[in-house]
Amino acid sequence: MLMRLLRWTIPAIACSLGLIYASPASASIIWNGDAAGGTGVFSSILCDSPGSVTAQDNNDGRGQVFKFNKPLGLERCEAHGISVGGSRYTFKNNSTYYLGWDTSTNTPDAATIFQWKSYGTGDQHQQNYPVLMKVEGGQLKLFYIAPGEDWQLKWSTPVETSTYKRIVLGIHTSSDASSGWVEAYYNGTKVAEFSGRTWDDLGNDIRWGTYGAEVQDKRVINWIDDLKVGTTYGDVD
Repeated sequence: MLMRLLRWTIPAIACSLGLIYASPASASIIWNGDAAGGTGVFSSILCDSPGSVTAQDNNDGRGQVFKFNKPLGLERCEAHGISVGGSRYTFKNNSTYYLGWDTSTNTPDAATIFQWKSYGTGDQHQQNYPVLMKVEGGQLKLFYIAPGEDWQLKWSTPVETSTYKRIVLGIHTSSDASSGWVEAYYNGTKVAEFSGRTWDDLGNDIRWGTYGAEVQDKRVINWIDDLKVGTTYGDVD
């Protein structure tokens, strides 16, 4: 009787332990930027007064969302980097990341709403921002900027103001143009895929919000919701 009990019990325990230890290994989400956590989910805020980045409930069923408010006279109101465990998360070369978020702007000319921004200034980098997204002229645009400030429009689509759109970018980081790649999804549909150098000499980080000298004379609001960073599309869609 004892041997029979052990024969059934030991495999069951082993199976349970296997599930316990396997679960964390299968989880690949890196960061959940829920606005309910406040602006502390970001590493830093780049928004001079009277501009502001706040979490607020617009009573539209979404709950807390981030409001990037850039008033007249400023050209920037952005969040830079993500905070994981209270520290700035460091992205790495030769790695794959997926970034997902919902965005809604109050104007068809919100300028730059996303930057895959390189560290350093001037001669310290070869690409200031290898991947960049803009809302301008009523169009959402995805750009790849190769070394030498070679701007390449990879995709665009008309967008309505005050309407949320789901954006997912997959970026495989590489300082080798033949190994790096980017793929883009819009409201669940893949809309672009291309290769190129995606990792600069001092590394890269994320910036969300609104930025551009061309909107210094405009009041721009970018509402951003459901921000996530992971290693697969399924983590962030």
